[in-house]
Amino acid sequence: MNIAKKIDHTVLKADATVETVKKYCQEAKEYGFASVCVNSCHVPLVAQELKGSGVKTCCVVGFPLGAMLTSAKAFEAAECVKAGAEEVDMVINIGAVKDKNWDLVLEDIKAVVEASKPAIVKVIIETCLLTDEEKVKVCELSKEAGAAFVKTSTGFSTGGATVEDVKLMKQVVGDELEVKASGGIRTAEFAKELLEAGADRIGASNGIALL
Repeated sequence: MNIAKKIDHTVLKADATVETVKKYCQEAKEYGFASVCVNSCHVPLVAQELKGSGVKTCCVVGFPLGAMLTSAKAFEAAECVKAGAEEVDMVINIGAVKDKNWDLVLEDIKAVVEASKPAIVKVIIETCLLTDEEKVKVCELSKEAGAAFVKTSTGFSTGGATVEDVKLMKQVVGDELEVKASGGIRTAEFAKELLEAGADRIGASNGIALL
């Protein structure tokens, strides 16, 4: 299985330099990764570096906490798409999930999906902070909001992707949405397990090691 095409080569650390981001773009082109995933300030650079390569420009919005105004998340998404992003990974409002404020959770996702068009949206649900019941509900809302993917984790919280979570998410979204596993994926074996469990995409900062 050529898993390169399923990997989002990810560089999201706060101290990522232009040099580092360029190196990730170079590697992504060389190995044929699905995308390079960066914080929004690096989108113009990445879009320029990847132009014509077939590797997509992916960015995160409302990252890593998700606790922004919906309008701010949507604005960030729109600006990223304007700057060349083709995929937008957004963090949900986790506090709203805990409050069972499902209208707000739905509105928040919907606003980003609308603002991101024609780019696709992956909804980061931060599984390590949710109960199974909450995971199921957020996956259903992501479907309703028109997202393209549900994604396990930011990689910046208390835990990352697990085989159980991927299975559960895939069960809920079926063939309608895809599942992205991210956070703590450090070996080729684990990446393979996640793909077998139903993940369609892997987010990792060490993409080359996973090959």
